[in-house]
Amino acid sequence: MSTTSGVATGAFARGEPPLDPGRRRKSLHDGSGRRATLLIAPTIVLLAIVILYPVVTAVSQSFTKDAGLDPETGLFVEGGFAGLQNYRLWLLQDCGGGAFSCPPGTLGSQFWTSTGVTFLFTVVAVSLETLLGLVFALVMHRSFKGRAILRASVLVPWAIPTAVTAKLWYFIFAYDGIANKLLGTEILWTGDGFAPKAAIIIADTWKTAPFMALLILAGLQVIDGSVYEASKMDGATAWQRFRYITLPLVRPALMVAVLFRTLDTLRMYDLPKILTGGAGDTSTLSMLVVDQVRSGFNAASALSTLTFLIVFAVAFVFIKFLGANVTEQRAPKTKKAG
Repeated sequence: MSTTSGVATGAFARGEPPLDPGRRRKSLHDGSGRRATLLIAPTIVLLAIVILYPVVTAVSQSFTKDAGLDPETGLFVEGGFAGLQNYRLWLLQDCGGGAFSCPPGTLGSQFWTSTGVTFLFTVVAVSLETLLGLVFALVMHRSFKGRAILRASVLVPWAIPTAVTAKLWYFIFAYDGIANKLLGTEILWTGDGFAPKAAIIIADTWKTAPFMALLILAGLQVIDGSVYEASKMDGATAWQRFRYITLPLVRPALMVAVLFRTLDTLRMYDLPKILTGGAGDTSTLSMLVVDQVRSGFNAASALSTLTFLIVFAVAFVFIKFLGANVTEQRAPKTKKAG
């Protein structure tokens, strides 16, 4: 108010006609826009270097042949334009003889198996982590003696490096490890069948459920306690308070936590690599990419691009259709008058 009055008074003192309020606001906004552009320009340039450039480079390389020996001449030749050959290798398992021509055991024949295993880990592990994280958060949200110690101890598994966690569970799931002794079984947890998949899911759930609990607890702490007091006065049961108050109000934080863990699990590499080494069809997409890098860099770029598109599609579904938005703050809905 004082700024606007000062501008008008100064223009009047110089004998200039007063500016139209709309033009004055536009002029101020133009200046703010330029300053904002200058301030965020370094960030945009940095993001372009660390994010856009690698993505564009990987996509470009995915359409290039790998350098190697020409089967007809026996000479080493540089790669050229490959078209969709690298994508046909993964999507159609085409190793040069048509669709599904890759011999069993080769990397080209493992794409769909690795995709299915990656989604299996994601769905099962994230579901368990969400359930356990919600239970942990509800317990830590209550007031009781020793709550600070419980909160600190719950976060210990998440603080341990993933490589250490994988090695820890490797010893637990050893043939003569504590898991078989407690269960009275002789299961080969790192062998074949569903056991190695279950071992990876258990280890990942143990490590990251505290992370989910931490994010959900942050959502619980912003709920006004008077809402619960009013519902108690109205005779609502504990289940009704949980269903109609806690779940709807904690849903934004819950969806963000699920989104983070889903994207992280889709990129899982070190835990299954150390725990099972890919045995029992536990090779994830990230493990397949690393294995392919040693055989052909451009084919690995195509696989990396496919993995990126899968992760991007899952994130889009979460944000567009399930309401998981980590940046936007939705204004509360108000009823229209009249």
